[in-house]
Amino acid sequence: MLVRRGFLAGVAGLLLLAGCAGAGTGAGPNGEPLEPLTVVTATGEHHFMVEIADDEAERQRGLMHRDVLPDDRGMLFQFPDVAERSFWMHNTPNSLDILYIDPYGRIVSIAERVTPNSDAMIPSNGPASGVLEIRAGRADEIEARPGDRVRHPFFAQ
Repeated sequence: MLVRRGFLAGVAGLLLLAGCAGAGTGAGPNGEPLEPLTVVTATGEHHFMVEIADDEAERQRGLMHRDVLPDDRGMLFQFPDVAERSFWMHNTPNSLDILYIDPYGRIVSIAERVTPNSDAMIPSNGPASGVLEIRAGRADEIEARPGDRVRHPFFAQ
């Protein structure tokens, strides 16, 4: 019995530690983990917590049917290749800024304040391996421009 209590206490301790370890990163609206990402512009470093869309189902769903994003949140779409990209706003009720990013973390192009619920394709105008979606107007607020850097482990630095 003493061994069983000791085992249970150990398991409870590990669960508590695991919960504390993730507490700083937070979670998205569906409980998905968030990761830190930084956009470096002429105005400094701008920190975001982002959901990761790294498989086809997550990339297709994106930010559909979501509330307005807080200033420090976003979604990073990760692709296994580098190619011309196009995004749309199908079933996305809030306008977004879309930043297309090359494999080295440089912003290729920015589509600002894209039209909600639109099926119009929004091209990257250059090869990209990552795409960052943030609240509409946020790119302008932080003065993000093509050539600025995005720091996240997905991109080669």
